[in-house]
Amino acid sequence: MAKGLQGFSWTMLLLFCAIQELGACAMHTAVEGPGLGQPGGPTLLASGRVKRGWVWNQFFVVEEYTGTEPLYVGKIHSDSDEGDGSIKYTISGEGAGTIFLIDEITGDIHATERLDREQKTFYTLRAQARDRQTDQLLEPESEFIIKVQDINDSEPRFLEGPYIGSVAELSPIGTSVMQVMASDADDPTYGSSARVVYSVLEGEQHFTVDSKTGVIRTAVADLDRETQDRYEVVIRATDMAGQLGGLSGSTTVTIVVTDVNDNPPRFPQKMYQFSIVETAPVGTAIGRVKAEDSDVGENTDMTYQVKDEEGVEMFKVTTDSNTQEAVITVQKPLDYESKKVHTVVVEALNKFVDPRFVDLGTFRDQTIVRVSVLDVDEPPEFRPPSNLMEVQEDAHIGSVVGVVTALDPDTANHPVRYAIDRSTDTDWIFDIDANTGAIVTGKVLDRETAGWHNITVLAMEADNHSQVSRASLRIRILDVNDNPPELATPYEAAVCEDAKPGQLIQTISVVDRDEPQSGHRFYFTLAPEASNNHHFSLLDIK
Repeated sequence: MAKGLQGFSWTMLLLFCAIQELGACAMHTAVEGPGLGQPGGPTLLASGRVKRGWVWNQFFVVEEYTGTEPLYVGKIHSDSDEGDGSIKYTISGEGAGTIFLIDEITGDIHATERLDREQKTFYTLRAQARDRQTDQLLEPESEFIIKVQDINDSEPRFLEGPYIGSVAELSPIGTSVMQVMASDADDPTYGSSARVVYSVLEGEQHFTVDSKTGVIRTAVADLDRETQDRYEVVIRATDMAGQLGGLSGSTTVTIVVTDVNDNPPRFPQKMYQFSIVETAPVGTAIGRVKAEDSDVGENTDMTYQVKDEEGVEMFKVTTDSNTQEAVITVQKPLDYESKKVHTVVVEALNKFVDPRFVDLGTFRDQTIVRVSVLDVDEPPEFRPPSNLMEVQEDAHIGSVVGVVTALDPDTANHPVRYAIDRSTDTDWIFDIDANTGAIVTGKVLDRETAGWHNITVLAMEADNHSQVSRASLRIRILDVNDNPPELATPYEAAVCEDAKPGQLIQTISVVDRDEPQSGHRFYFTLAPEASNNHHFSLLDIK
């Protein structure tokens, strides 16, 4: 035994597995190696011959073995083993005694379970050669590896789904949409089992996929969101580089076609009709119209405007930002008697126009809106609307101050009756003829007492007094010279007894309550009863 230990070495039978397209074959090769713990070193055998060193510490075993007998992996063997059974071979480590069993006499290793490389690619074990009698190691144990050889048993899988991509409608051919990637659990370093190529299984009429990168691109240039806004494209990934016998997996890619502004606004009708009463105040909404747009989002935002001159004067169009409707409102008072029907041309325009699609046509449309004005029973209207009259203060009671005129604007032209609002003429200074509208004096006038009078005149339909109009009237009282001059203040003059002739005693001023047309001018003389008094004289200084 001592002689054998000097050149103790292992002979190992390795199992190689080559997986072919149509099956697998196993080749056993006897590999002699150096002593355990001395990889690569020369070994001196009992014959004195030096053997070459071999790399021996690796076995291969095919995965997914389906045979009924344990799968032969390889053999470990000592050069000092003379075949008498004195050496016992053992193994320890991953799977030793469970997955891998060794014949302790021959050193043959077998796999007893079905292996899966995708779960575990290799197993690390240690080999020992022991003296069967003493159970002592004949030399240090050595580590070796059993690699699980791959076969193409895993199909490509798309792990990042579901896939959702988007592309703008009318995009050019070859526009990139998105990229998909499939993973293959097989060994990428061995054969083509994990080499994946891509193809379109469904949807090839509209999309392509790069066989190597998985980039999906458009195959046509006329994708139209308004016709079809999404596509379900099935992408297939095949391993073995797409060769016959390769495994495949597929995934569904949802491609959403996004909108561009390629559709102009269009009014569903070429004419709309609305009606409104003639008394509607300015700002009243008449109605709404809306141009339809097949696009979505901001591509449907509208701007509306009135195109004809008459419509611009009478009506206003605004855009409801929430509904994208045109709101037509009254801009100028309406009058049934003047015009019963108005025709308005309304134009719709896209707010955001894409210059790429201007050649598709004008992005605007027009429609006609007919507005019928409805007649209502309106109160009389004063004509002309002058609100100033004049009368002299010495006019006799019953004198005509002036005449007011009011007419019924309605087609029926009802008779009009007049009255004075007595809350504005409580003293009944004026009267009015109910039929003619003539205003006359009811009392004596005095300009010096009241130079102006403000009264309110009522005009109403003869048979419907609820239809009433009011007009404010200012009456100016004209002055006549009906007041004598009066001393400005009471005068009391005094003079000294020794006053000399011609001495000024008093200057007298007078006033007149009448209006001067060109300024008052007074003449002064002594009263007749004082004219015989020769002690005083009066000088008119004009």
